[in-house]
Amino acid sequence: MDVNEDDKKAAETNGDLHNNAANGEVEKKPIDIIENEEYKNEKNQNGFVDAAAVEFKDGEEETETKEEEVETISLLTLFRYATCVDFFLMIVGSTFAVAVGAGWPALMIVFGELTDTLVEYESGTSNLTAKEFEDKMADFALYFGIIALVVMFSGLMQISCWVAACQRQVNKIRKAFFKAILRQDIGWFDAHPSGELNTRLSDDIERIREGIGDKFGLTMQYVGQFLAGFSLGFYKSWELTLVMMSLTPLLAICGSLITKIVTEFAKKEQDSYAKAGSVAEEVLSCIRTVVAFGGEEKEKVRYSTELDKAKSIGIKKGILTGVAMGVTMFIMFCAYALAFWYGPRMIIDGKITGGDVLVVFFSVLIGSFAIGTIAPNVSNVATAMGAASVLYNIIDNEPEIDTYSEEGKKPKTVDGNIEFRNVKFSYPTRSEVEVLKGLNLNIKSGQMVALVGASGCGKSTTVALLQRFYNIAGGEILIDGNNITDLNINWLRKDCIGVVSQEPVLFATTIFENIAFGREGVTKEDVIAAAKSANAHDFISKLPKGYDTLAGERGTQLSGGQKQRVAIARALIRNPKILLLDEATSALDSESERVVQEALDNAQVGRTTLVIAHRLSTIKNADVIYAIDEGSVAESGSHDELMAKNGVYAQLVTLQMLRQQEEEEALNAGEVATNEPKSPLIKRQISTQISRQMSVRSTHSEKGNKSGKKEKEPNLEELELEDEPAPEVKYMDILRLNSPETLYIINGCFWASAQGVVWPVWAFFFAEFINVFGLEDEEMKKEARFWSLMFLLLGVVIGISNVMTGWMYSVSGERLTMRLRNKAFSSMLRQDIGWFDDPKHSTGALTHRLATDASNVKNATGIRIGTTVQALVTLIVALIMAFVYGWKLSLVVLAGVPLIMIGGMLEMQAFAGNQKTNEGLLEDASKTASESIENIRTVASLTLEKHMLQTYSKCLENPHKKSMKASLVSGFAYGFSQGMMFVMYAIAFRYGGHLIGIGEMTATEVFKVFHVIAFAGISVGQAFAFVPDFSKAQISTARMLQLFNLVPKIDSYSTSGQKPEIVGEIKYDSLVFSYPTRPDTTILHKLDLTVASGKTLALVGASGCGKSTLISMLERFYDPAEGSVTVDSHNVKQINLSFLRSQMSIVSQEPVLFNSSICDNIAYSVDYTPDLDEIISVAKQANIHDFISSLPEGYDTPVGEKGTQLSGGQKQRVAIARALLRNPKILLLDEATSALDTESEKVVQEAIDRAKEGRTCIVIAHRLSTIQNSDAIAVIDDGQVIEMGTHDELMAKRGSYFTLAGGLQK
Repeated sequence: MDVNEDDKKAAETNGDLHNNAANGEVEKKPIDIIENEEYKNEKNQNGFVDAAAVEFKDGEEETETKEEEVETISLLTLFRYATCVDFFLMIVGSTFAVAVGAGWPALMIVFGELTDTLVEYESGTSNLTAKEFEDKMADFALYFGIIALVVMFSGLMQISCWVAACQRQVNKIRKAFFKAILRQDIGWFDAHPSGELNTRLSDDIERIREGIGDKFGLTMQYVGQFLAGFSLGFYKSWELTLVMMSLTPLLAICGSLITKIVTEFAKKEQDSYAKAGSVAEEVLSCIRTVVAFGGEEKEKVRYSTELDKAKSIGIKKGILTGVAMGVTMFIMFCAYALAFWYGPRMIIDGKITGGDVLVVFFSVLIGSFAIGTIAPNVSNVATAMGAASVLYNIIDNEPEIDTYSEEGKKPKTVDGNIEFRNVKFSYPTRSEVEVLKGLNLNIKSGQMVALVGASGCGKSTTVALLQRFYNIAGGEILIDGNNITDLNINWLRKDCIGVVSQEPVLFATTIFENIAFGREGVTKEDVIAAAKSANAHDFISKLPKGYDTLAGERGTQLSGGQKQRVAIARALIRNPKILLLDEATSALDSESERVVQEALDNAQVGRTTLVIAHRLSTIKNADVIYAIDEGSVAESGSHDELMAKNGVYAQLVTLQMLRQQEEEEALNAGEVATNEPKSPLIKRQISTQISRQMSVRSTHSEKGNKSGKKEKEPNLEELELEDEPAPEVKYMDILRLNSPETLYIINGCFWASAQGVVWPVWAFFFAEFINVFGLEDEEMKKEARFWSLMFLLLGVVIGISNVMTGWMYSVSGERLTMRLRNKAFSSMLRQDIGWFDDPKHSTGALTHRLATDASNVKNATGIRIGTTVQALVTLIVALIMAFVYGWKLSLVVLAGVPLIMIGGMLEMQAFAGNQKTNEGLLEDASKTASESIENIRTVASLTLEKHMLQTYSKCLENPHKKSMKASLVSGFAYGFSQGMMFVMYAIAFRYGGHLIGIGEMTATEVFKVFHVIAFAGISVGQAFAFVPDFSKAQISTARMLQLFNLVPKIDSYSTSGQKPEIVGEIKYDSLVFSYPTRPDTTILHKLDLTVASGKTLALVGASGCGKSTLISMLERFYDPAEGSVTVDSHNVKQINLSFLRSQMSIVSQEPVLFNSSICDNIAYSVDYTPDLDEIISVAKQANIHDFISSLPEGYDTPVGEKGTQLSGGQKQRVAIARALLRNPKILLLDEATSALDTESEKVVQEAIDRAKEGRTCIVIAHRLSTIQNSDAIAVIDDGQVIEMGTHDELMAKRGSYFTLAGGLQK
């Protein structure tokens, strides 16, 4: 059986029912291409089994796809999505940012004049009276006030303009990137795991947002500060400025090194996180398989391994950045020392005055200080460039098959003639393996043509090629004489072809919209008519919300049969000229199948129909049957003609007829007493699959019921809090998360404190140095030399401090990030299945949380702690010194601190509100993106690219509008907090002048107070620059703490509970159950059922009757509202959950394998590392050993994302081997052989029959032969057991079972 081409992701999530020829999802360890030739040769000598192996090789990934080298983009390219308006905003924002930066140098100009006035007044050379002096100081205070107002307004404009421009661009980038992803051809998706793309869509774009928004504005601010400072320095004394700048080239080298280091490591770090995100996406989307096999610990290790790589890269980045910063600061202090050594010499030579030395020095100091402060922001910009390089590369990638192209013919009429002429094809990810080898098909208009062949022969590949998912290597495919490469892609898929696959994917919207996706502009009447044609209208009408019922993520709120019928309605509504049917009725019970098959038969009238089917009876009446063998047509003709040839087709029919004969004999035995005729329709399915798959995250329900959300109301309330961060989360809560790194943090704080002390000490040294200007020449030279060495010593201290803080905080920050991601992932895996059913906890939303929350928390710890500690220490030391030199002036200055705090609080609240709103609203967009990318084949097949892009864009509208409004609030808050610093200086100098005037302070003391407070102010301003990061961290911490503290009612991590010796008797006692999402719809109505130890019970019944729920109850995915489930008289609630699940194994109709080797997948079911002999033993039992051995890498062969590198049959057999390795006491079988061709099925069924010996088994199956020998058969209807007995007993009753099995013939 071939893989359903309708949707690659359906194959990933659901299953194995198909061959994976068309899939080929990317894997990280490709099979050796050279060895592949040998494999091909070997394959050609072995029949169907190795033909299937060809399909396996189709999808393998080549080494080249593992990593793409992307060149770092230029700064201008980073802003490629900026429009004229954006550039205008950025220019205005930059202009005002420069104005904010120029505020400090402007202060120095006033300060120069103020210094002259003070010195002259104190020395007695001034003619000013005390009153005139105070008036003069009042004027200076006014100048400071004017500068404060300019800075306030400029700060408002700076942040507002940059944040607005950033949001506009990021909004465009999100849309462009998502549009580009949807534009890529299917071959591209084979090489790019969906989890990685989803991570890039959330995490990488967040990095870009950080780099082109307020952080870039701050960069421009510090650039302005740098330019203004040095310009003033040159104006006052170009010579001294040049001397101080002599080391600037070294600074430039360090700066470029920092940028290069951060950019390169950022790219590597993002790649590692993308891989971790891919693991998380795979696990969360397959949560049922994970918990059923107790794989939580294994998945935590797998996720942690990827995070560990990112952690190592992050630590190296931090250390190297610290070293570069340390060297930079040391060079800056060398420049200061040089100035203090050279300045006095210029005074001695009469070239400059002492006042000019101070102005030049301070101006250059402020300019240089900007270089140190700019580093974190440059780091953000560099990180954004690294992230953008990958994103822009994908955006610029021109696919060979462009779904957005308007080129190509769009014939007005379609007759439906299809011709494959000598078609040759290899999958792009495994070009060495030829799948189709000169395939020739000729399908006339209106014909029904069937393709048959062993699993893996290439049938599904023809369906993929007909939809032009791939380009062929040779030959041509024609529709009505037109080469499909000459036809418009959209027209081909939308107006020409309709597809119904075995594993259809529905989207997380209403049933109405899912059907309406088939064709644009349909009315409700059209939808209802299509639903009636597909026998879906009745069950939809019975749902509480009817057609407005949500189908759930991937349609998981519906049972298999219901989902299939909705998909058929979706195909029928588009009224296609060419209909492709791939086991379209496989998931239906026999009653529904008959009606739907009639609907499909009617739908085929006047259409060209291509059918792929497992049941030869479905295709018996086809006009032409093509038997495919190893990628080419072995024979063709009608059923009778091919039977006469006694070739490949006849062999397949004979094998199936042998099985059918067994079924008919069994049926006949049950009908002897009633003389009823035998039914050749026994082979029709008796029931639908059980639990759509143990791995789809949401429950499938019966009868429209569906997987529930949380099973306890308190948890629902707690979950709501995730969108409303708990107010009690304080900074200490954030730091507490970092507690294991206390030693690193303390060490980092020590060195950060050393950095903090440096600046007040520098101010002290400087105040003492001023006295040098009044000394004699030789004494001046001597003192200048001494103080220069002191500044050099400070340079050594601050250099070492930077290296140590970079080291300590990178270790603490990266370890925190890794631990938080691991803990968040672990907490998610701990939750019960109901939690995952909540739409808020879709795969996309959860992976988005993992990608962003831990990073946000880290951004408020790590190096941010260092900056805060440094600012705090500077403030404390500065205040102590200020009080020592002038306590009155210090008190007045201190009174201005509340103003600064108010500004900081305003800024914090503005950024926090914006962050909270954005996070919640962006999750809706993430869900849409995640769903579209994971189900890209369905999206492509239905030509939904534009619709999904519109939906995604609509989800972005609210966050975008709110962000634009918030930009003004953030700007005001930032401007206010920055301007308050200048207001403080206005107050300080006004009052300081007064104290000098009345003789309570000297000018030198005022200078000292001013200098230490200036440095304290700059440090506090620097600390407040990180307010946005703290705001994000507070929200993310609240969410993470709630997740960590969320203990589910059904706790798989719990160590409590009994661990009895399990024999295997199962009893369902008076079970009443409704899924929490639909409490009005009862699934199980006082159901009673017992399975004796060591016996086999088969469950049959119409689609949606409640069979899947019984499996879910036994696995304890949910607890019943009433009644109990017991195993050996022990209530499952009293049994340790992990122990309980370890006693069971499930083989489902749509098993999911994980992105690792075949060996690892088989070993997944046990909690130890099995010997290879054990693996081989169960592989032989599952009839998969020969196939695995034929592969170049054998058991080490990677299976691809969700097992997509294997065909359906191969994947199913690996899943059976996985179940058998566990040696379970209870075996749960859900259509375990449904995906196998007839020959393989017979062998595997024998293996399963052997496996059932001595075990308690619950079987759900479509085929009578699978269940007729069961010890008991229970017929379920509407949540109750209506009949029970052996096959013969039930057939004799001529009741519901008889109708399901054979009565349909009448």
